[in-house]
Amino acid sequence: MSASPKDYLHLHFLVLLWGFTAILGLLILIPPVEVVFYRTFLSALGLAMIMYIKRIPFKIGSEEIMKILLTGFLIAAHWILFFASARVSTASVCLAGMATTAFWTSLIEPLALKKSIKWFEMILGLVVIVGLYIIFHFEVRYTLGLVMALGSALLAAIFTVINGRFTLKHNHYTITFYEMIGAVIGTGLFFPVYIHWFSDGGMLNLSINWMDLLYISILAFVCTVYAYSASIQLMKKMSAFVVNLTINMEPVYGIVFAFLIFGDKERMVPGFYIGALVILLSVLAYPVLNRRYHRRYLGTDNLR
Repeated sequence: MSASPKDYLHLHFLVLLWGFTAILGLLILIPPVEVVFYRTFLSALGLAMIMYIKRIPFKIGSEEIMKILLTGFLIAAHWILFFASARVSTASVCLAGMATTAFWTSLIEPLALKKSIKWFEMILGLVVIVGLYIIFHFEVRYTLGLVMALGSALLAAIFTVINGRFTLKHNHYTITFYEMIGAVIGTGLFFPVYIHWFSDGGMLNLSINWMDLLYISILAFVCTVYAYSASIQLMKKMSAFVVNLTINMEPVYGIVFAFLIFGDKERMVPGFYIGALVILLSVLAYPVLNRRYHRRYLGTDNLR
């Protein structure tokens, strides 16, 4: 089944929502690890209610459940690094690093599917590296945040490729439900290490005010239960690379949101925007190069 224009518009709307997640991460007062714990816990509850109402079966086999739960560990690590990156740098730097997700996917997906890497995907990957070098060169003070964002992008590429396989067997709500359960468990298992090495004062900060609860609820129910589940459903029609390439537009939306909300705090030196623009050019170039590749070598316009 191929994707329709409506599917691509839906995906861009989801990416628009994700572009706001870094902003929410900065508005929430509690630390990133605690944010991820609450987000995934509330998401799991919301998904359980949806599955019960829609009568979607929870039982899919213990082996499959274990695989999806372990994927949830990767998602938890991805979100922890994502929110931590925004905290130690800026939302703009975090989102620029996340724009490398498609580059990582271009390397991981062919290996996972045992296919050859397309030459133009490697070229676009090199373009991304050039953009990152420019950002590193001009924004050395945010190196830690950018490195965290790159790690988060790598994890996003890995679990997106994995989800591409899960969608062949299971309902998208079922996948997301067990991944959120896995993320809750993974975050909980990380708590002792976090408390000992990383937390302020050597303790968890699980006390939240009403505004934090509102922002975390938006993260859980809008950006996760709805947007994340819908993206998995779209992967039945699109490849992981195409999905992650579109997600690279997240920095554009996020950087605009950040500037509108936080103003001068999110203002970067011109070199940062040059580097971010170089990365985003790879996003715009991919559909053109992919179409030409399929026309020349495969005799089709398939952009899946």
